[in-house]
Amino acid sequence: MKFGVVVFPGSNCDRDMQRSLQHDLNKEVIMLWHKDEDLSMFTTEDCIVLPGGFSYGDYLRCGAIARFSPIMQSVIAFANKGGKVLGVCNGFQILCESGLLPGVLLGNANQQFISKNVYIKGENGEALKIPIAHGEGRYFADQKLLDELEKNNQVIFRYCDEKGALDAGGNPNGAERNIAGITNAGRNVFGMMPHPERATSALLNNEDGRKVFSLLGLN
Repeated sequence: MKFGVVVFPGSNCDRDMQRSLQHDLNKEVIMLWHKDEDLSMFTTEDCIVLPGGFSYGDYLRCGAIARFSPIMQSVIAFANKGGKVLGVCNGFQILCESGLLPGVLLGNANQQFISKNVYIKGENGEALKIPIAHGEGRYFADQKLLDELEKNNQVIFRYCDEKGALDAGGNPNGAERNIAGITNAGRNVFGMMPHPERATSALLNNEDGRKVFSLLGLN
């Protein structure tokens, strides 16, 4: 599996993602500019990554302008063919704006930018320490959609405490049902607010991000 990491004007986590995938996970990485349109070097077994940052300055809404960039038309077509797509933080916002994932990301409940380590857990139930850095990371959807996501097992990560308990204390931004990440019905498009690429190196004393990539089947 090789990875394509998209660079938008305002992206600031693209090199973090590149280094994590290349140096820590030993993956082939191709950097993609937002004006690129050709994804013919990728197969549906590969993965396109939309990294964190402030694409196009986050004017209008976070990810709203990036959704119309030339490369996103190709990414949408790639995803619709079954190709894997991962959006982290701003990338998650772009995926929701583009319609590849349902719901929206709203301003944090405390109306402040939050940058710290939090705990999330996936299907295996293990609490993983992963950094967050966002001002608009509160996942929101109406109750009908939330019930559908639950029913279809599309909630892939939830905020929790260090012991894995799902409570308000472990929810840093007020996300509905402690949702930190979701997938589409086809389970080939993934979005999450926490940054696994910042937790894959022993030099940072945290390698829980490796487990995140593994849970997503991107290892």
